[in-house]
Amino acid sequence: MKRLLNSFSNGDIILRDVPAPAPRSNEVIIKNHYSAISVGTEKMLVDFGKANYLQKAKQQPEKVKQVIDKVKTDGFTTTYNAVKSKLDQPIPLGYSSVGEVIEVGENCTEYKVGDLVISNGSHSEIVAVNKNLVAKVPDGVSLEDAAFTVISSIPLQGIRLLNPEIGDVVVVIGLGLMGLIASQILIANGCTVIGTDMDPNKIEIAKSYGVDAVNVGSGIDIVKYVHEKTGYFGADKVLITASTKSNDPITQSAKMVRQRGKIVLVGVVGLDLDRNLFYEKEITFQVSSSYGPGRYDKNYEEKAIDYPYGFVRWTQNRNFQAILELIKNKKLNFDNLITHKVDFNDATNAYNDLSSNSNVIGAIFKYNHETVNLSDTVKNSINNKNVNAYQSAVIGVIGAGNFTNQTLLPKIDKKYRLKKIASNGGLTASNVSLKHGIEESTSNSETIFSDSEINTVVVTTRHDTHFSFVKKAIESGKSVFVEKPLALTMDELDELDSIASNHHIMVGFNRRYSPLILKMKELLKSTVAPKNINITVNAGSIPKNHWTQDKNIGGGRLIGEACHFIDLAFYIAESKIIDSYVLSMDDNEEKYDTFTIILKFENGSIATINYFATGSKSYPKENIKVSCEEKILEIDNFKTLKGYGFSDFKSLKNRNQDKGHATCINKFLESVSSNKPLISFEDLMLVSRLSIKLDEEMRK
Repeated sequence: MKRLLNSFSNGDIILRDVPAPAPRSNEVIIKNHYSAISVGTEKMLVDFGKANYLQKAKQQPEKVKQVIDKVKTDGFTTTYNAVKSKLDQPIPLGYSSVGEVIEVGENCTEYKVGDLVISNGSHSEIVAVNKNLVAKVPDGVSLEDAAFTVISSIPLQGIRLLNPEIGDVVVVIGLGLMGLIASQILIANGCTVIGTDMDPNKIEIAKSYGVDAVNVGSGIDIVKYVHEKTGYFGADKVLITASTKSNDPITQSAKMVRQRGKIVLVGVVGLDLDRNLFYEKEITFQVSSSYGPGRYDKNYEEKAIDYPYGFVRWTQNRNFQAILELIKNKKLNFDNLITHKVDFNDATNAYNDLSSNSNVIGAIFKYNHETVNLSDTVKNSINNKNVNAYQSAVIGVIGAGNFTNQTLLPKIDKKYRLKKIASNGGLTASNVSLKHGIEESTSNSETIFSDSEINTVVVTTRHDTHFSFVKKAIESGKSVFVEKPLALTMDELDELDSIASNHHIMVGFNRRYSPLILKMKELLKSTVAPKNINITVNAGSIPKNHWTQDKNIGGGRLIGEACHFIDLAFYIAESKIIDSYVLSMDDNEEKYDTFTIILKFENGSIATINYFATGSKSYPKENIKVSCEEKILEIDNFKTLKGYGFSDFKSLKNRNQDKGHATCINKFLESVSSNKPLISFEDLMLVSRLSIKLDEEMRK
């Protein structure tokens, strides 16, 4: 199937064949008939992509600070590669479409195959959308009009925040698509609307709706005009739907609104507020967020947990339904707004024309269903060498996120054959496959297990899927490398324990393969006394609603991340763990992300792991100290190793941070032919079980 993408690195518009998505739980698969183009928003994204690095930085100063912090902790090269990798990933364009349901996932009883629905799906022949972002199209509503439902919900949400009353005078600043839609909704609500713009064509369209439209480009003093029209009281409310870096819209709004009036911003304008204007009139100012309540809430948009109707009357989905009713009842009309219709197959050429055409108000893509390819797998045109020239490992990768793209795949030796990569929606798999020379991309991970050529599976998905993918790899007779953790529960570990004997399994405990750790081990090899191991991890704060913090998805930070350091201490001590303790800091949010683990080993060694999320980003992330026989070794952030008390060693410095990822994955791939594990399954289970046990104790 074809999907329209925008490159953030250079602004190019790409129409690419990507795998058709499969439905996850709470998702609906829709074959698009039309998708509406939000010219302003999408042009802004394209322009950002075309900007150079300096211009991009100026547009997103908050991101610059994040980059500076990352340079301090991870080094310039690592940071540069991460930023470049992010920009190299094209993103889908579009967010307002209409089509026909062709498949439904679990828990989607509200919809059936054949239903006509709107969604916030992108410009794509097929889209997978959570059911909370889908609504049925009522009888009597044209699909062309319905395509604008999600776009229309944006000004509707701004109007809900404005809370207009019948008879209110409302000024709409900016009569582009959003402003013209907002004007019609306000008139339907019984308001008197004064609209402002500089485009004569838009002024005339607004007047046809009953708007008192003013061309501010003609020299009219709009503040004076509004005061004269309102008996010098001022407008009751102002809705800003304009897009400009200028502060003029917000300043004019404050001057033209009445005492204790309200201003709501839907567009993007300069926000250098004049405090005196707002103070003297006690003006209320608010910024509207997208489609309404539920937006950016993962519980709503991913888990499909709705807000109670009695407490949150107008969620984003109920806003969609309200727009469709307005269209059905002829209160919202798009006859004058749809100025351009384009065949989706011509999207690349047409898009550049549309984004630069000032006469465009509303534009739609029309889809030709006769040419849609519903395959879940796409083969890339890659000139790979003869398959017989590769080493024994033939790899299928499941998961195409940042770790896979930025860290793991660049480290895999070119002598191994990367045959296929899978991701849920197919798009990220497509992006990553093209970047790293992988032969095929797919949205169906089952094809990796059924592919007889693939003998090695690499799993880098969310933590709650690790167990099932490892189990399938075992059952299909394939070697498997899984990024930590191995599983999230004791029951899952028990099941793996029962089926994994003599099977080739590796968990990505990469730190034990860092050159500095290996040098540390070499310097300690002659010691016989117990070791005192102290590991400090300045992990950084992650919001409670992040998937890694969800006990059922990410497992929490002890199971999901601190397992690395339990394994590292185990590796350095070279002895079985015989006792363990965990203490966690009191936390009202119950994030369980700041704790101390104490380990006792059979050979008398002890280890302390101080893992905390309360530190500064400017401080190094990881520090490992080992003391033994009047000697001390210290690794600082996997950049330097210093020795104290050694006659023949002082320090070793890496040019770049190296946490052992390359050695870890390539040693595993080398071992595929021999089927000899790098880390015994017994040791993998020991660390995995201990991580789960300590997490359970911490949460009691």
